[in-house]
Amino acid sequence: MASQSRSSNQLVVPQASQAINQLKMEAAQQLGVQIPADGYYGNVSTRDAGSLGGYITKKLVQIAEQQLSGGQYR
Repeated sequence: MASQSRSSNQLVVPQASQAINQLKMEAAQQLGVQIPADGYYGNVSTRDAGSLGGYITKKLVQIAEQQLSGGQYR
């Protein structure tokens, strides 16, 4: 599995890269989606890519809500 990304998107907080990759891996495992070894998502179905994005967004919102309420991420 390659840790490089071909995406032109840049993280606002570059130090968050490892956490974002961890969320991607968690999402893929939960949804049964195979992450491309070369980092190229062009051959991933639209449905799978959307599921991954939706899962990651849901988790990021949960983390933000917990941080805003003083709770801890689990």
